[in-house]
Amino acid sequence: MSRDLDPGLLPVDSADPALRPRNLDEYVGQERLVENLRVYIRAARQRGHALDHVLLAGPPGLGKTSLALIIAEELGVELRPTSGPVIEKRGDLAAILTSIQEREVLFIDEVHRLNRAVEEVLYPAVEDFRVDVMLGQGPGAQSVSLNLPPFTLIGATTRAGLLTRPLRDRFPIQFTFEFYSPEELAVIVRRSARRIGIEIEDAAARELARRSRGTPRVANRLLRRVRDFAEVEGEGRVDIDIVRLTLDRLDIDEEGLDAMDRRILHTIAVKFDGGPVGVDNLATAIGEESDTIEDVYEPFLIRRGLVQRTRQGRIITSRGRQALGLPRAAGSLF
Repeated sequence: MSRDLDPGLLPVDSADPALRPRNLDEYVGQERLVENLRVYIRAARQRGHALDHVLLAGPPGLGKTSLALIIAEELGVELRPTSGPVIEKRGDLAAILTSIQEREVLFIDEVHRLNRAVEEVLYPAVEDFRVDVMLGQGPGAQSVSLNLPPFTLIGATTRAGLLTRPLRDRFPIQFTFEFYSPEELAVIVRRSARRIGIEIEDAAARELARRSRGTPRVANRLLRRVRDFAEVEGEGRVDIDIVRLTLDRLDIDEEGLDAMDRRILHTIAVKFDGGPVGVDNLATAIGEESDTIEDVYEPFLIRRGLVQRTRQGRIITSRGRQALGLPRAAGSLF
């Protein structure tokens, strides 16, 4: 079956393709993860076996898709990308699995969003390398077991807690991504600047990195906007003044908080009297999807100590109030 016709197969996210690291040597950050992965890949290649299945967990924009591409590249095999929400039926996944060649990599982004019926097709596929398909319909339908060549499943998730225990346990290799330090992001910014053909001063790279939410995707996105301002309102070279001008115009403050971050903090602090407030109520109040709050904004706000998640809901901390210029709440423990 042609790959272009395989149900559920998707092109890899094309955002900033030129800025992605091409191999493990170019990959910046996540040092322990990368060094361990280097060993696993080398061992698999020496044995001539497929790499064990890999689970990549962490907030969006930290490099999970880039690492999946690199794994396939380092193994010298093709990557077959798809996404959990796209695979709607058992037959869709069965069609993908039966088209996979030996030692290839199947990458499922948002693997936590697979529905239960589809997920159950994966169990024998990743454990025993076989898939059960139904032939015919009605009383005469028969289940036939097809053998699959050994392959590697890479699952990526921003919500590891939503994975079922049976699915999680079928990934022998599990990695959790951490936010990047400003120093690591500065390295990425300088490399990305070279690739898109602009000059950037070290101080400008550090400033941009410091205000990029610890996330390479954000840093690269902002770098492109900085380039626009440098070409139109500067002399083409990116200095710290151009970076500050750009970020001010984009409403990104000294802490790296954008307008939505501040809106979330303000809503918790003022509309809900500091919290606790449930994420669904918060989403309704600010007009944003609850999944977006939990996946995109909340991890950064919690990491910076601006919001705390409790069993009762989200509360703003004294540091979060300070970021808004609000007085500390009376009797606050934070």
